[in-house]
Amino acid sequence: MTTADAQPHLLRRFLAHLAVEAGLSPNTRAAYRRDLVRFLAWCARQRDPEARRVTVARLHDHLIALRDEGLAPASIARHLASIKALARFRAQEGEKLPDLSAVPPPRLWQTLPEAPGSADLATMLDGHPPDGPLGPRDRALLELLYASGLRVSEAVTLQVHDVDLDALFARCRGKGGKERVVPVGSRAGEALCAYLRDLRPRLDRARSSLLFLSRTGSALDRHQVWRIVRAWCLRAGRAGRLSPHTLRHAFATHLLEGGADLRSVQEMLGHAKISTTQRYTHVDRRRLKDIHRRFHPRGS
Repeated sequence: MTTADAQPHLLRRFLAHLAVEAGLSPNTRAAYRRDLVRFLAWCARQRDPEARRVTVARLHDHLIALRDEGLAPASIARHLASIKALARFRAQEGEKLPDLSAVPPPRLWQTLPEAPGSADLATMLDGHPPDGPLGPRDRALLELLYASGLRVSEAVTLQVHDVDLDALFARCRGKGGKERVVPVGSRAGEALCAYLRDLRPRLDRARSSLLFLSRTGSALDRHQVWRIVRAWCLRAGRAGRLSPHTLRHAFATHLLEGGADLRSVQEMLGHAKISTTQRYTHVDRRRLKDIHRRFHPRGS
């Protein structure tokens, strides 16, 4: 069987199982099919078309991406249930695959985690990079994610010409191909200059226009960016989980805590609705009470 045939064959076997052995209705089977077509398409983009190397961490990344695309928690919960059902079916058939049962349902993580403090991020970003020759690239990538609030998908598709290091702005393409311009900041600008000067020419074997290149000169993928973030966290001795998504969340939270207005943060994040930006932010209550005390006629 070819790789191209693997997905349809796997789906046919599973849907037949749902019809014959589980006795599910046509509508329910159709919902499973929609979810799994989407999931297997994502696996194919991760160079895993038969979904044999999906770990808990990678599946969590996939679910976060679905949330960022605007899927409701109930839809993500159904999507996860479909994936777990497929995994159980394959295990029953004797396939040896990673155990995905530990992935929590959306109700346990739909509330965004507490953003890391600016001091924690400074410890990570200013510290010595993990061992290896790719430190300048990784530092530039992490500085840019925190400085500009880019989604991982936006960062890994940036072209060299998208970044203006004189003006300290970057042009990115977000959801639906919508373009926006985001500030880069001086620290990220310095890190990008060092990467472009000292490392990227050695990685660029195929004359790529992409800004961030892998060790082999190809594009970085989301999973590689996750690994980079985790390696830098471990090097900094930071407890807890930090991800590319929490860097974006920290970007928004720290701007608001510093006094930025919500509309400006919305524009920089590329959110169509301001309610989406509000989910990314949780300005601490003490600061809100202080603002109320200072500015409300009866606040003091």
